[in-house]
Amino acid sequence: MSETNKLENDIKIPELQHRNFRDDEFWKKIPAWSGVKREEFADHKWQVKNSIRKIKQVQEILGPLCTPELMSDLEAGQKITPMNIRITPYVFALINWVKPWDDPLRKQFLPLGSQFLDDHPYYESDSLSEDTDSPVSMLTHRYPDKVLFLPTTICPVYCSYCTRSRLIGGSTETVEKETYGANQKKWDDAFEYILRNPLIEDVVISGGDSYMLTAPQLKYIGESLLKIPHIRRIRYATKGIAIFPQKILTDDAWLQALTEVHEFGRSYGKQVVIHTHFSSPKEITKWNQLAMERLFSRGIIVRNQAVLQAGVNDTVDSMVKLTRQVGFMNIQPYYVYMHDMVPGCEHFRTTLREAIELEKAVRGTTAGFNTPTFVCDLPGGGGKRHVASYEYYDEENGISVWKAPYVKPGAVFTYYDPIHKLSPEAQKRWQDPKMREAMVKEAINKVS
Repeated sequence: MSETNKLENDIKIPELQHRNFRDDEFWKKIPAWSGVKREEFADHKWQVKNSIRKIKQVQEILGPLCTPELMSDLEAGQKITPMNIRITPYVFALINWVKPWDDPLRKQFLPLGSQFLDDHPYYESDSLSEDTDSPVSMLTHRYPDKVLFLPTTICPVYCSYCTRSRLIGGSTETVEKETYGANQKKWDDAFEYILRNPLIEDVVISGGDSYMLTAPQLKYIGESLLKIPHIRRIRYATKGIAIFPQKILTDDAWLQALTEVHEFGRSYGKQVVIHTHFSSPKEITKWNQLAMERLFSRGIIVRNQAVLQAGVNDTVDSMVKLTRQVGFMNIQPYYVYMHDMVPGCEHFRTTLREAIELEKAVRGTTAGFNTPTFVCDLPGGGGKRHVASYEYYDEENGISVWKAPYVKPGAVFTYYDPIHKLSPEAQKRWQDPKMREAMVKEAINKVS
């Protein structure tokens, strides 16, 4: 049997489906793009130019695939969501427009009015207290040796489940935002703070999305940070490899800038890596694999951080396939986050128990270094904690209590399961403000 035939036979085996990368011209199923050639679809400039930014574009592009019921639901969603929409043609074309209500990509990027649930009583627009832990503009300093740097609030796509919906994506009908783009003066202020704090060794460059930095901006930020003596590691955070791989494949100037920063870091004996964000196996095609081959050939390490989302990746099969497939592309699975308690996202959230059981199922399906750690990023700025490291978990009422002794000594943090997933009796208790306060107090007292 030839190697080609053997591979074709292998990928029919369920355990090896993660090696099967979609490579058809799927975008041609979209009426408006039926005549778009592969080389045109591959162009990063075409992807940007044809990104969907308004609901009316959905109807124009889909034509008869967009039913009146779907259009009405999409319009209703825009009146509620804290996020505007921006979707690359790549992602838009991967959505199953015959059954869009159940599609995991549609759920992540195109909210429907019918999907929303009431926010949890204890939600916060800045649930992780990033603004509270911000010593200077664009910088969050929580862990002693690490800072989060947010040089822009612009992204190539806007995720409906974004933890920074208070900043990202522009104002909506429900949220006024003070968004910002590149500002070198404020960047330099952040760099000066880092320079004055020698404990800092690690900088995450996020936003927004570092994909949206120009090649010169990418180099300026990277080299400025690497020149600071005590900085040992920088990470460019971007969802781009998942939802806009064409940029890696055709924007040679941007990739060259990234490569030069990586080589500059190596010359100083420092790490420059990418943290990306695949959340569903359905995002992954041959385009992503080719983009990763290009990055891997330059020695650039990429790690993945997924967000656990109901109806997107909360089954064992989907999470195992996602883990194996990103690993097969030479992306190291790093984290799977519990969904943050931010507005407009209650329908995405899972219980802590679901996360614990999913990690049990995933662990052992592949090598340990390719197995993601499931974490809860604690409301109130406690940082990331392993899902099973809570101090107390009242599973009946969906209340978990946590400590982060090195991050914020003496503080107690609480995370809450979505109320709609609790028993009818527990849901009724949560409807009573006095009873809910008593339940939370009792849980906290268990660890005091």
